[in-house]
Amino acid sequence: MNLEILTPNLVYIVLALVAGFGYMIYHVLSKDGQHERNIRSIATVVEELNREIFYLKKELTELQKNIQTEPRMSDEEIYQEIERGVYDLMQPFVANIQELHQNINEIDAQIDARIGSLESGVKQISMPSYVHANDDAKIISLFQQGISLDVISKELNLSKPEVEFVLKINKIK
Repeated sequence: MNLEILTPNLVYIVLALVAGFGYMIYHVLSKDGQHERNIRSIATVVEELNREIFYLKKELTELQKNIQTEPRMSDEEIYQEIERGVYDLMQPFVANIQELHQNINEIDAQIDARIGSLESGVKQISMPSYVHANDDAKIISLFQQGISLDVISKELNLSKPEVEFVLKINKIK
């Protein structure tokens, strides 16, 4: 009797174990499929990265060859290039300064011409009749002795502007 009761239970236990074992095999196989897909995608990414690394290495070696074959500028060449750049930048300023210098020279020539015409005009102005050459000599003599313009004008009975005029004409003051 024990054996009869045990047999149906044993069948159920074996069936439960077989079902559990079957589920575990299914679970392992499904997980294995997922892992295989993940590994394939990782392998694809690694392959693409390797391809990209290959192209980058190739490009790097080409750049290194170009750097080695390109002539390098010496310090003197760099200095000359900088000097040329500065010279090119300074040209507009130099042109403007030269133009200003020409304008100043023209203005200076005009001023000299005007001063010359004024001086010749002043020389042509007739001297007052009461101012004589003797008065010019006296004015100059007194001024050189250190006497003030006011004293000279009072002593010779001349106005102060007349005394100044005589001194300017004779280029003393």
